[in-house]
Amino acid sequence: MRRLPNALTWLRIALIPIFVVLFYLPVYWGRPAAALVFGIAGITDWLDGYLARRWQVTSNFGAFLDPVADKLMVVAALVLLVSDARGWSGPLVTMASVVIIGREITISALREWMAGLGARGQVAVSSIGKYKTTAQIIALLFMLFRDPFYGLPVYATGVGFLLVAAVLTLWSMVVYLRSAWPYLSGRENGR
Repeated sequence: MRRLPNALTWLRIALIPIFVVLFYLPVYWGRPAAALVFGIAGITDWLDGYLARRWQVTSNFGAFLDPVADKLMVVAALVLLVSDARGWSGPLVTMASVVIIGREITISALREWMAGLGARGQVAVSSIGKYKTTAQIIALLFMLFRDPFYGLPVYATGVGFLLVAAVLTLWSMVVYLRSAWPYLSGRENGR
């Protein structure tokens, strides 16, 4: 049982190729099935963190692997959706995806650099980041599902959530960079 949180993280990574295959299957149920797999991955993300904290089995490896698994799944979804975006949504989906992926690269590099300085706590997860993640997951689920559901324009609603997520992504990046600015500018400890 102590290994279950890390096993769930590994499962999330293992689901990525299945997710990609389902997305491209030329059958009517392929996209909804891909959305379902993405949703299952999201549930395992929540569950592995909950179990690790509840059972007090957090580990350095788990702390490393969990965000990697999250980013791999999200980036895979964004790349698939960009490759599929047509018409009015193409430029919007592409720009929002570039913003989200670019922010992830920037903040990951910033966290690694700050950890090297022993100041990783200065760039901890903020509440804005949690709102961004929520909007992003809703957006990706809706866009992956794609088809209207009881008259609800699922894909267009997902694009709207993706744009909200992109704005929150930029906002959270500014928050992180402001927190790290004394270190980036050399002003920390009088440098």
